[in-house]
Amino acid sequence: MSRIAATFASLQAQGRKALIPYITAGFPFADITPALMHTMVEAGADIIELGVPFSDPMADGPVIQRAGEKALAMGIGLAQVLEMVRQFRQTDATTPVVLMGYANPVERYDLRHGAGAFVRDAAAAGVDGVLIVDYPPEECEAFADLLKANGLDLIFLLAPTSTEARMAQVARIASGYVYYVSLKGVTGAGHLDTAAVEEALPRIRRHVHVPVGVGFGIRDAATASAIGRVADAVVIGTKVIQVVDDQPREQVLPALADFLRGIRAALDSAP
Repeated sequence: MSRIAATFASLQAQGRKALIPYITAGFPFADITPALMHTMVEAGADIIELGVPFSDPMADGPVIQRAGEKALAMGIGLAQVLEMVRQFRQTDATTPVVLMGYANPVERYDLRHGAGAFVRDAAAAGVDGVLIVDYPPEECEAFADLLKANGLDLIFLLAPTSTEARMAQVARIASGYVYYVSLKGVTGAGHLDTAAVEEALPRIRRHVHVPVGVGFGIRDAATASAIGRVADAVVIGTKVIQVVDDQPREQVLPALADFLRGIRAALDSAP
C-alpha cells in the first residue's frame, strides 16, 4: 500500500478528512521549503502538494504564477525540488508528498538524465505521487505504468466540465486520489459554490474509486469545513501562498502554522 493510500485509509478509519496544502517549491525563499513542509505537517497537513516552478503554468492564477516566477529567478528547477524532498525525508518518513506541475520540466529532466530518470529519481527522493496538469489520461498510460512500477501514484484533475467519458478514462489509470477543480478558471479564481461541488461528487464517484480531493477557491475555515463535509480531502494552494508572501523570514513559518491549524480545526469539527 502506498503512503497516500495508507494515509487515506487511516483518516477514513478515524472519520477525518485529509488536509492537503500546496506550496511552490523555493518560495518565498530558496532554502525554506523543507522547513515549510515540516511546519505544514506539525500544523495538521496529511499530504503535501509541492509545486514545481514552470515558466508557463496554464492552470495557475496570478498568485501562484508570481510564486513560480520568484522561485525560478532563484534558480529552483526540478533537480532542486527533488533535493528538497530528500531533505524532508531525512526526518519524515510517513507524510506523502505529491509533485504538482507541468510536462515540460519532466520531459526536459528525462532528456538531460535519460529515459525514465524523473520517475527513478523522484522515487529515490521519497516522492509519493505526481500530478502533471497537461498530461491527459489517454496520452500517459506508459508514464502511469512506470510510476506504478516504482511505487508512485498518478493523480489527475477533474473539472466541472469533465464528461462522463473523461471520468471513465481517468478512473482506469488514476491512483492515490483525484483532484476535483471546484470551479472553471485558474487557481484562486471565482467564488466557491459548495452546492455545485456537493452535486458533482456523486457523479465523479460513480466512475472514480479512489478518494476525491477538492481544491480551487478554498481559502478559509468556513469554505474548508463546507467542502470537508462532502469531499475526502481539501486542497488549499493560493491562500497558502498569500499567507507566506511578503512575510519577514522569521514570520513565514509561524504565519503558515497559524493558518493551517485553523483549517485543521475546522475540518475536524465539521459534522
